[in-house]
Amino acid sequence: MTCGFLEMEILNTFWTITSENEDMDISIQDVVDKLYESGVERAYTTIKTVMDRLVSKSILVRYKSGKKFFYKVTMDKREMALDMMKEFTESFFNGNISEMVRFVERETAEMLVK
Repeated sequence: MTCGFLEMEILNTFWTITSENEDMDISIQDVVDKLYESGVERAYTTIKTVMDRLVSKSILVRYKSGKKFFYKVTMDKREMALDMMKEFTESFFNGNISEMVRFVERETAEMLVK
């Protein structure tokens, strides 16, 4: 599942919040506040739009409690990373995991030298 930069910022914020309290009802304002604590200033409407996009991708679910909407993430960080790694391998290496691993090893070694 491909996600943009802001989508990943929001998902990482969800995973941070749920690591502190996995049963917490998370609102848009909770995400805005947590991002702000991390030094990221985003408009409430921007966060809402991106979270709605994540709902349409089935990465977040939205539910109502009282008069307020809350969100939960449908996959943990590991599941998302594996999903993205599979997609990356399919896109760039025709699904050949060994080729992808060799590429990562080679590029990581070059990055460490620099």
